[in-house]
Amino acid sequence: MGKKKKKSADEELGTKMRRKEYEAEMAKLQGELVALQEWVKSTGAKICIVFEGRDTAGKGGTIKRIVERVSPRVFRVVALPTPTDREKSQMYLQRYMAHFPAAGEVVIFDRSWYNRAGVEPVMGFCTPEQTQRFLNMTPMVEKAMVDSGIILLKYWLEVSADEQTRRLKSRMDDPRKTWKLSPMDLKSYKRWYDYSRARDAMFEATDTAWAPWFVADNNVKKRGRLNIISHLLSQVPYEPYPGLDVELPKRQKAGDYREPTLAVRRVPTLF
Repeated sequence: MGKKKKKSADEELGTKMRRKEYEAEMAKLQGELVALQEWVKSTGAKICIVFEGRDTAGKGGTIKRIVERVSPRVFRVVALPTPTDREKSQMYLQRYMAHFPAAGEVVIFDRSWYNRAGVEPVMGFCTPEQTQRFLNMTPMVEKAMVDSGIILLKYWLEVSADEQTRRLKSRMDDPRKTWKLSPMDLKSYKRWYDYSRARDAMFEATDTAWAPWFVADNNVKKRGRLNIISHLLSQVPYEPYPGLDVELPKRQKAGDYREPTLAVRRVPTLF
C-alpha cells in the first residue's frame, strides 16, 4: 500500500470549506474589488499592498485571487528578481521605490523590501549590521510614503510548521507544482526558528501606527484568502459596488451579409 497522505490543516481541524460556499463568498469580494478599482481610478488614490510570510504561506494564491477579476492597468503585481550588480550598489530600498504606485494604481508586492529583514539575514545574504540599518530606516521611509498619500497595507501570512511541511511535500509529488520548489525552499525549511526570530525583530521595529502589520492565519487557504481580502477592503474608504442598471441594445439586422467559406486553419474539436 502507498504512503498515507497527510491531512491538510482544515481537514485536521474539521473546518474544510465547501468549494461552492468558497466561490460564492469570493465572487462577492471580487465584485467589491472591482468597486475598489473604480474608486481608485476616479479619485486618483494610491494603494500599496505588501505580502510577506514563510515559504508556502500562500502569498501567490492570495494575490492571484485578488487580481483575478480586476484590470491589470490598475492592479499591478511586483515580484522582483535577484538584484543586478548595479542594483546591489544602490540604496537598498531604491529599486522598490521605482514601483511605488502613482495616482489611480494599486501595487501589490509579492515579497518586498522586507527581504532584508527575513530571507536575506536568515540565508546569510546580508550582514547583521545591514539588517539593523534597514530596520532603523524603514519606518521613516514608510512614514514618507503614507505622508505622500499612499495607503500602505502590510500583511504577514502565518502558517504552522506542520502545514508548511505538508505543502512542501505536495509540491514534490505534483508535477504541476514542482516549479514552485526551489533549492532555496529546501535550505530555508530547516531554519524555522531563525525565520521566527527574524520575523519577531521585524515586527518589533516596523509595526508602527502609520504602517502596522496585519497577521493572517493562512493554514486554511480558502478561509485565509477570504479573511485577507475582506480585511483589505475594510481598510480603504471606497464606495461599495452599487450594481448595474444596464440593458443590452438591439443588435443590427444581417441585411445582405452572408457568412463566407474561408480557407482558415481551425482548431480541432477534440472535446
